[in-house]
Amino acid sequence: MQEELEARAKEADTLRLKQVERARYESELAQRRYLLVNPDNRLVADSLEADWNHKLRALAEAQADYEQRRETEGQGLTEKQRDEILALATDFARLWRDPAVPQRERKRMLRLILEDVTLSRTAEVVAQVRFRGGATRSLHLPLPLNAAQLRKVDAAVVAEVDRLLEEHTDAEIADILNGRGFLPGVAERFSLGIVRTLRLTSGLTDRYTRLRRRGLITLEEVSELLGADPGTVKVWARRGHIDSEVYNDKGQRLYVRPTTLEQSCQWCGGPIPAKPLLRRGKKWCSQRCCLAAYNSRKRAARQAARKNAGTQMARDSCSIN
Repeated sequence: MQEELEARAKEADTLRLKQVERARYESELAQRRYLLVNPDNRLVADSLEADWNHKLRALAEAQADYEQRRETEGQGLTEKQRDEILALATDFARLWRDPAVPQRERKRMLRLILEDVTLSRTAEVVAQVRFRGGATRSLHLPLPLNAAQLRKVDAAVVAEVDRLLEEHTDAEIADILNGRGFLPGVAERFSLGIVRTLRLTSGLTDRYTRLRRRGLITLEEVSELLGADPGTVKVWARRGHIDSEVYNDKGQRLYVRPTTLEQSCQWCGGPIPAKPLLRRGKKWCSQRCCLAAYNSRKRAARQAARKNAGTQMARDSCSIN
């Protein structure tokens, strides 16, 4: 390392010397231009003289800077600096892990201590490291993951998303995963788009389908079932009269079948799909049930009439006897 520092100091001295030589060349060139000008042409002569003076000042500054740097760096390393350089050999691990050390300095540190590294790839990566002092070391490393494996989300995260879909939307799941410290394949945190893509690529059933399987119905269906306007159904849901579940991040809902508010057919017992304008006073679910109930009432009326007629005839015959 000491040789490296001395070589860099020598290289810096050579560069500064070249700057001094270039400044001297430019000042001599300006002098020759000034001496070749026609004295009668005072405007050109004044301009060339000013340029010559500028070059002379630049040469003086470069020469002074070179002499000052040469005098400062010519003293070499002090005893304290040599001790600090030697101490780096024992403090290398601490210096390497220091977060204040930039990556470019770490690369320079490696170049100072390593002679070469030979890599061979079989079932694993074997690195043969040769240090400048002659020592060698073999490192056995696992094969690096490919791009698809790096982007793949852990199976535990997929299982957690599958479980959370029972009660939460995609955006809510992203917030929960970030709060628990889970990480996606390449991004720093989960987002709505990442959760949606993960759900689609993993073949997870969306929340809408899960709620439909549990028997929840849409706004149109519950409106038809109750014979109420969709806006009225939303108001009832906000007030807690009808249970509902949010199935996406737009706030759209599916509704629990309101059995307490449902109107049943008085003939077959099925739900009455009443229209909003006909929701009051409707007793049958279809025209067929309505006709069946009407015919049943007619048959009952005829039977009652026959029974009453028979009873009356029996009374009349008894009174005659």
